[in-house]
Amino acid sequence: SLLRVFKKTSGNGHIALYLGKRDFVDHVDSVEVVDGVVKVDPSGLNGRKVYVYLACAFRYGSEDLDVIGLSFRRDIWIKRVQVYPPTETPAKTPMMESLLKKVGDQGYPFSFQMPTDLPCSVSLQPGPGDSGKACGVDFEVKAFLANAADNADEVIEKKDTCRLMIRKIQFAPANNKAGPKAEISKQFMMSDKPVHLEAALEKEIYYHGDPISVSVKINNETTKTVKKIKVSVEQLTNVALYCSDTYVKDVCCQEFAETVNANSTFEKTLQIIPLLSNNKEKRGLAVDGRLKDEDTNLASTTLIIIKKRCNIIYILFFSDVTVELPLTLMSPKPAGKCSILHVIAI
Repeated sequence: SLLRVFKKTSGNGHIALYLGKRDFVDHVDSVEVVDGVVKVDPSGLNGRKVYVYLACAFRYGSEDLDVIGLSFRRDIWIKRVQVYPPTETPAKTPMMESLLKKVGDQGYPFSFQMPTDLPCSVSLQPGPGDSGKACGVDFEVKAFLANAADNADEVIEKKDTCRLMIRKIQFAPANNKAGPKAEISKQFMMSDKPVHLEAALEKEIYYHGDPISVSVKINNETTKTVKKIKVSVEQLTNVALYCSDTYVKDVCCQEFAETVNANSTFEKTLQIIPLLSNNKEKRGLAVDGRLKDEDTNLASTTLIIIKKRCNIIYILFFSDVTVELPLTLMSPKPAGKCSILHVIAI
């Protein structure tokens, strides 16, 4: 397939940042290398050097408030490299070589290896009346002119910078397993015998927008009648900054008018579909990160090998006589596509 190039040029025109893609896949045990090229015009540097950084940050307020000395952005992880004058040449990747062929002799490559314990790109949905950028975790590649890589006293003007936002994403594993199962027996007052509830998911992982099939079995040994069954899906978002906070949002709740008479049994498969389109008004709901205003979906479940700083978990449960099942919502890995060569200046 031909290379699609993303390009951003600094205001002064002396540096330009090139990336071959903006989505980088987290495979749980490793993350794709972030590699690119900076085109440098040495005549406009005035003795300064060219650096590139990759930063993962949690944004929890409007950038407009920075003007009054309040910072609502906290770096979770950041790494800087000097690209000009070059101090070391990173190992060439096929992406780098393709970009260097396009940029020419003024191109200088860079690469970053993200650690596996960083969160994926995620946004917290603003409320209906909110303005400005949404809170959440984002990733930024930024090229800039400076005398030193990280000098707090050095003022770097906006015209001396160019940046591209990228995303760190996860896809559902290729192999799907059998889904979880849970059961409970509950005894009520004035009744000698219990209600037994068993629930199971057909598979472990569901794709966004797919119907979720829940197998329900009830053995009602009481003298009471079960009048309805309610199935809910809750999103649990764990954000660990200064302390660990968990936010719980209901994303789907459906009642089924199923009757289970006294001393009888019931068995049926019920279907629900948790969708972002039904939750557009909910402030603080976690959604998958997006680069512009394109459509997105409910945040994907986070697959982890160690604790991350922003975990997304879904719980499916039944009320009154309650069982909880972990629900994994993710996007499938896209099939390879052949793209047409074009440069996107952002």
